[in-house]
Amino acid sequence: MDHLPSYEFQKCVNRYSGDYRSRSLSCRDQFLAMAFAQLTYRESLRDIETCLRSISGKLYHMGFRSTIARSTLADANESPDWRIYADFAQTLIALLVFLSIRLTAI
Repeated sequence: MDHLPSYEFQKCVNRYSGDYRSRSLSCRDQFLAMAFAQLTYRESLRDIETCLRSISGKLYHMGFRSTIARSTLADANESPDWRIYADFAQTLIALLVFLSIRLTAI
């Protein structure tokens, strides 16, 4: 997760007020949890929560700012602003295009 531009993600969150009235789970923590679930082939919220609790000592080093509860993650997944993640995906695509052009020039 260190390779993802956190500044660009925060710009997307601020553009659409993603963390407005969010008390327990930030957009960044939600993104990290969903990316972790995707990369580790987790299939349900219970599975995600169990796996994250089993490595709770390492969550801070992975970038999580708080513990993730199943109900909190379910609430955060109910009403996300999809434009945050669409803009961040476009940012990542632009970064990959830049890197691929740079690598082919070598």
